[in-house]
Amino acid sequence: MQEPEPIIKREYPDGPVVGVGAVIIIDDKVLLIKRGKEPGYGSWSIPGGAVHLGEKLSHAVEREILEETGLIVRCGEMVKVYEPVIRDQEGKVQFHYVLIDFLCEYVSGEPRPSSDILDAVLVSPAELKKYGLFKATADLIDKCLRIKGLV
Repeated sequence: MQEPEPIIKREYPDGPVVGVGAVIIIDDKVLLIKRGKEPGYGSWSIPGGAVHLGEKLSHAVEREILEETGLIVRCGEMVKVYEPVIRDQEGKVQFHYVLIDFLCEYVSGEPRPSSDILDAVLVSPAELKKYGLFKATADLIDKCLRIKGLV
């Protein structure tokens, strides 16, 4: 019997939320998703999500990508750790994440948005600037493209 999905308090958390992200390159194009939740609702980013208690990082990456995009990937090397802390107008911590990003290997599937995301697209490196990525995300993708020898 599968355990129920844990409820993770993301807004005004009791502690940092550990999350994973995946840079996925398919046919020399990068998978971007349009966020369907705060923080960053409606912005373009890479897919990922929260790590469940007792879950290995590699499993969390592969599970989140399947849930969000329908793709099967194999977790590859860790590329970056990023720690965004977002405070509200009163200075209280509204969001605090420790995000661990991986370069993943595409195995199979067609990108499709799930309930957590609004859209999923494959974008050539030359078109990435059109998507208004946060600097940290653009830098991460650039690093992964360099690792793959695509820029």
